[in-house]
Amino acid sequence: MKTEEFYYNLPEELIAQEPCESRDHSRMMVVDRSRGSFECRHFYELPGFLKKDDLLVVNNSRVIPAKLSGKKSTGATIEMLLLEEADSPTTWEVLLRPAKRVGAGTKIFFDGRSWAEITERISDKKWIVSFHPEDGFDNFLEKFGGAPLPPYIKREKGHTKDPGDLHRYQTVYAKNPGSVAAPTAGLHFSEGTFETLRGRGTDIAQVTLHVGYGTFLPIESKFVTDHKMERETFEISEEAAEKINRAGRIVAVGTTSVRTLESASDPDGKVNPGKGSTDIFIYPGYRFKAVDRLLTNFHLPASSLFLLVCAFAGKDLMRRAYEKAIEEKFRFYSYGDCMLIL
Repeated sequence: MKTEEFYYNLPEELIAQEPCESRDHSRMMVVDRSRGSFECRHFYELPGFLKKDDLLVVNNSRVIPAKLSGKKSTGATIEMLLLEEADSPTTWEVLLRPAKRVGAGTKIFFDGRSWAEITERISDKKWIVSFHPEDGFDNFLEKFGGAPLPPYIKREKGHTKDPGDLHRYQTVYAKNPGSVAAPTAGLHFSEGTFETLRGRGTDIAQVTLHVGYGTFLPIESKFVTDHKMERETFEISEEAAEKINRAGRIVAVGTTSVRTLESASDPDGKVNPGKGSTDIFIYPGYRFKAVDRLLTNFHLPASSLFLLVCAFAGKDLMRRAYEKAIEEKFRFYSYGDCMLIL
């Protein structure tokens, strides 16, 4: 199976640069797999598509303010994106931009007495950076960190700390800090949505998967099976597992919830509680064990996320759905609209 089979052409103007003004007023394409049909609706209509014994499974990972902007001793601006903690809470794998004129020993300064030092280059794109915060690393991130928006959302260079993005690039139920990219299907939920769902008898279970930056990157290998996913950590509580295993239908909110459930499931679909890590790669041909319905955003061409939805709903049906979404001018990617696959 070649990666090029999962490319599609998207007009640049359909890449959402800002979120919908009201979280639950984004558009929602409803895809019926059994009928091969599409409906163009709005997210606030979601409760009408669910049954009383359905269970929504959401990823409650909280996005950390992982985007930073500092200056070298020359005054040149350096932007960095935290990827994952390395040897200690103040030592991280990061992406740097620009990275041409940096090396081990380069110091990056922030306002006040906080600074960082590049200690090692570990790949063409990744570096190890040691931080020296003035008043604790959490306080440092709160003061200097910004929302780790993906590169297709354009912001003015050097302006990483936008209060609007810090608020909206976060689900209303985010709880456990650790993600460097948002579980974006959950961005559409408002407190009002949950009140309506509970009023109709639809229950919610929370799991945690800390989302890594690599999740959203296009697959670069020629063949799908040559792609390797980066490992991410997850946790499912006893209470959540119990809810999931007694539910009628599992409605996964986002591909991160899907990967969590499928990673923790036995061959019969029973979900086991506990902590773990996963590099599961779901592409067409995969047999789903736990997930019955999926709420998801519109994903980048040839990304592992697009392959996952193609595995869930079929490549041909997804291709037609995306063509319809482009025709109807749906908004794409992280701040865009969503799709409910029945």
